[in-house]
Amino acid sequence: MSASSDAGESTGREVAKRLFAREFNDASYTFKESEDELAPNYTLLPTGERVNRLFFAGTLTETNDVGSDSEYWQGRVVDPTGTFYVYAGQYQPEAASALRQIETPTYVTVVGKPRSYETDDGETNVAVRPESITQVDEATRDRWVVETADQTIDRLQAFDAEINDYAQMARDEYGERLSPYREAAIEALESLDATDGSTSAATTEAESDASGSGPLASDTDPIEEDEYTPPESEESVGTDESVESEESSSDDASDVEESSEDTGLGEYD
Repeated sequence: MSASSDAGESTGREVAKRLFAREFNDASYTFKESEDELAPNYTLLPTGERVNRLFFAGTLTETNDVGSDSEYWQGRVVDPTGTFYVYAGQYQPEAASALRQIETPTYVTVVGKPRSYETDDGETNVAVRPESITQVDEATRDRWVVETADQTIDRLQAFDAEINDYAQMARDEYGERLSPYREAAIEALESLDATDGSTSAATTEAESDASGSGPLASDTDPIEEDEYTPPESEESVGTDESVESEESSSDDASDVEESSEDTGLGEYD
């Protein structure tokens, strides 16, 4: 699927995609690219992109240990468009430690994998299994908002491309109601307290593009996802086979943990 191929595939590592909570919470469809049981799982975004890892920033407003027999931490991270819920236990020790120790409220960035859960009434809820959680300042959060708005608009502009198989999948699964995600990007930019001159200029340009005119914002220094990801020694970065094996074993371990804990996701329909 050439229109949406990940830049990180040549290195054997999935790129962590930026997206707002508004879109993530609507992304309930998951799939694999092959029938191989070791193939990685992807979440399909309504804007026509696949995601195996995501990168987001916001205010960590609440943390709770919701485990019964062992620690299982829930975190609530709010961005300008909605809320991400993150869950970390014994298989995510660094993220669990961060949720245990960080005092709320504070700005954080999170790199993690999307997870979906079916509730008793048949609804699908989504959450994030974090790889890393890092405290940051307001300027870093603001840059993330601008860059994420850019990438959201990029996906919307590419949605009608002739060769965009993921966009067609999104049409089939979610329909073609894209205006909420454009509106979310605009609202996120408008929410910024533009006290810094460079951020203000980038925000103005991004708002112009989100409204349908002007270039994409590019004045701010981009936040590097890998700055907030675990060291390469903690992940397989060799052949595709080793990456898929790591993905499968990690998911299997997480499934064992999550099936034995009350995630409480039914509360967040």
